Amino acid sequence: MTAGALVTEVPFELPKGYVDADGTLHRAGTMRLATAADEIYPLRDPRVQGWPAYLVVLLLARVVTRLGTVPDINPGVVEALFSEDLAHLQDLYNRINGLTPPVLSVVCPHCGAGQEVEVPLLGG
Repeated sequence: MTAGALVTEVPFELPKGYVDADGTLHRAGTMRLATAADEIYPLRDPRVQGWPAYLVVLLLARVVTRLGTVPDINPGVVEALFSEDLAHLQDLYNRINGLTPPVLSVVCPHCGAGQEVEVPLLGG
């Protein structure tokens, strides 16, 4: 990889793991960066129009490129994830796509106490 190369896929490991129909546990996977199409096209899906919370299922089904040996990552796979794993993937999606504010460790110049603070995103 050359210096400054854009990393477009990120490996992950689910805290609990996806259990397929055969009982096989899948924990390791890969997520790619989202495109504009990934965020726009699911908005036209009737499932999202009727239930906006379903958007996360469709988004993750589009950007998770590998999950163990599961041959096809589709909304049904995402729906079957344990809640902790869904939250883990949502957090990863937000972090790799720059949708969460960065956190910095700072030290108070007066008392010397350390703490972590969120740096707001532009326009936020």
